[in-house]
Amino acid sequence: MKPNVLIFLLVCSFLNGISQTGNQSDFDNFNEEKEKSAILDVIISETENFYKRDYEGWKKCYLHSEYVFQAWNNVDGTFDAKVGWAELDEKTGIYIQNHPVAPNSASHPKVERRNMVWKFFTPGIAFLIWDQYNSDIEMKVFNHSKETRLMEKQNGLWKVVSVASYWDYKNTIPVNTLK
Repeated sequence: MKPNVLIFLLVCSFLNGISQTGNQSDFDNFNEEKEKSAILDVIISETENFYKRDYEGWKKCYLHSEYVFQAWNNVDGTFDAKVGWAELDEKTGIYIQNHPVAPNSASHPKVERRNMVWKFFTPGIAFLIWDQYNSDIEMKVFNHSKETRLMEKQNGLWKVVSVASYWDYKNTIPVNTLK
């Protein structure tokens, strides 16, 4: 079985187990719009800080646990996956150090998110899927990516637990045509 399929099946199994344990009473005082706004703030911050190579800002967005996960595909057809905070922290720190951007700029200065699908399994666990459009540094084209996040609320703050980001590197979209 391919690693990406295995990872997807494991996440689905985990989420299915959570959904079977949640009770409606858990959601009695739950303000979904407020929680969505707080989650989106974290997602925007995580993306902006990564693209600006702000390591300290980026790492504040994550849950620092052994079950944190991040994966994406690479332009050469390979994939990159990290399991556990120690590995993610170390390898992302090295990536940020080895791939700097000019001060006050970002590797992808414009990001648009569309078609967001939300699922709250409990008031403290949420899963999201969306289409993301990431501009190139010159703001000429976008690359489309399909994004997922698993978010967990810890000590009253939403944190990223899992990231999957799959980019279409071949079919770029001119910035002026994205409607």
